[in-house]
Amino acid sequence: MSDLASAHLEALNFLIEYKKSEVFNCGYGKGFSVREVVNAVKEVTGSNYPVEETDRRAGDPAALIADSSKLQKSTKWEPQYNDLSYIIKTAFNWEKSETLKKWKEND
Repeated sequence: MSDLASAHLEALNFLIEYKKSEVFNCGYGKGFSVREVVNAVKEVTGSNYPVEETDRRAGDPAALIADSSKLQKSTKWEPQYNDLSYIIKTAFNWEKSETLKKWKEND
């Protein structure tokens, strides 16, 4: 099960147990730059697609990092897959399998 799915289940369990709604962030407490993500995607997928770097758009924050400490303190949730390459690999494999399914459906 993915970290995001398990976080949702833990939040649901919290809602059922305490009969109140809360707002929780789900993340690893460490951010990645767009460049780090692009480089990791290229490495994991073996693709070397062109990238055009531009200035940050007006209003874009310099960094956004999710702090999941409230979720972790309030529930039993602990992230299991805090590895950018692993996250990209599993997402890429899922996308490939979905694309293959669609190709087979259209045959």
